[in-house]
Amino acid sequence: MKKDRHTIRTLVLAFLCALPAVGAQAEMIGEVDTAFRWLGKDDRVVIEAYDDPKVQGVTCFVSRARTGGMKGTVGLAEDRAEASIACRQVAEVLHFTERLPRQEDVFTERMSILFKRLHVVRVVDTKRNALVYLTYSDRLIEGSPQNSVTAVPVTRSSPIPVK
Repeated sequence: MKKDRHTIRTLVLAFLCALPAVGAQAEMIGEVDTAFRWLGKDDRVVIEAYDDPKVQGVTCFVSRARTGGMKGTVGLAEDRAEASIACRQVAEVLHFTERLPRQEDVFTERMSILFKRLHVVRVVDTKRNALVYLTYSDRLIEGSPQNSVTAVPVTRSSPIPVK
């Protein structure tokens, strides 16, 4: 009985980890080395750009640590939980492709072979007519309280379409 529960739990975890990431793929903007590794890539901080798929004209720039070495090179290392975010209006006018929920997980990306993910969440602040973006990481068992937040103001002439 105990073995059956363990097998079922393992299968469920494997299925959840195999689910695709939400939103668009990151575009690598740049990186800096932070620690030398003899084998494999160096430890580094990467800067990635994510275009909001429902708000054309908003791009989020996320910087985060990437572990190097042999494990990091083949994708087996677990990256640190710290990340920083800055979202900006990068087009003349924002275009909303559909009505936005008050809160939505816009992007997720794997930070380890299993269990750990980076999230970017969009929260609509209708009172201030702003889009607030939060980044944090979680684990299947235990997440991290470390986070970063940024906001993109939306002009009063084009209110945010909320569901």
